[in-house]
Amino acid sequence: MTGAALAASHPTLRDIQAVVKDDLAEFRRSFRGAVQEESDLLTTILRYILRRKGKRVRPTLVLLSARVCGGVTDASFRAATLVELLHTATLVHDDVVDESETRRGAFSINALWGNKVAVLVGDYFLSRGLQLALAHDDTEMLHILSNAVRRMAQGELMQVKKARSLDLDESAYFRIIADKTASLIAACTVCGAVSASAGSKAKAQMNAVGEHLGLAFQIRDDLFDYESHRVGKPVGSDLQKKLVTLPLIHALDQCEPMRRRAMLRILRRGGRRANDRQAVLAFASEYGGLDYARAKMAEHVHAAQSLLGTFEESPARTAMISLAQYIITRRH
Repeated sequence: MTGAALAASHPTLRDIQAVVKDDLAEFRRSFRGAVQEESDLLTTILRYILRRKGKRVRPTLVLLSARVCGGVTDASFRAATLVELLHTATLVHDDVVDESETRRGAFSINALWGNKVAVLVGDYFLSRGLQLALAHDDTEMLHILSNAVRRMAQGELMQVKKARSLDLDESAYFRIIADKTASLIAACTVCGAVSASAGSKAKAQMNAVGEHLGLAFQIRDDLFDYESHRVGKPVGSDLQKKLVTLPLIHALDQCEPMRRRAMLRILRRGGRRANDRQAVLAFASEYGGLDYARAKMAEHVHAAQSLLGTFEESPARTAMISLAQYIITRRH
């Protein structure tokens, strides 16, 4: 699909990725090459992971950012591979921490091979990323991704602490999602710019684009907890983990003290009862939490699109602007 067609329609992710179709094919070859191993068990697990390919949003962002900032290079494919290695490692580790038995409709690594193997596989992906970066002296990208890993861990730990105390305000919520989600999305857009030898201004702009996209992406994920009929997600699954997200935070700020205390009692029970979960969902809607979260999500998408508008017009820039819109309209 051409840039003009993208701009004039409501493109799917496939439409957007068509702009970098050949680049994504080269990325897939690079990624497979980075994880080839002789160990029988590791080879079996890696083949299983590769067959369950995701949407490749993060490598797509790397490659589009590179094109917007000057052009795709060999370093761009390494950047996309580094990001995907890191992202895959975090997903495998997250499934262990969350005791998840499925991932994208298939059995998780820990469900099939156990927690010990899953942790080691995640470590393997991280080590392969380090080796790839060091082998090509990609020190700037390594600094960017190392900082993203640090922020992701900090965000997850802060979320655990806040879930235990149910002490979460809007400011803390945005700090958490900036670290645990937006940091990696920003690493994608910045590494793309770095791989294209962009200047400091362009890299700073791409960092801001990624941060805004990452915040919008996580708010959309949090809203799925209130729209489960559209994505097949269990109603109130975040609530059952005592994760208080933006729709509920805003609703709690808007309601009267007595209603707030009653809702906090339900939250402390962890939404174990179906009627508790339905009460929380209705409460968030009644006090404007859903509309508020959608408005905040749209603000961040608009900010990202405005920043992208400062770059030279190109099919890649149009695709990135469309990808920003896709983030808030996606169904899963």
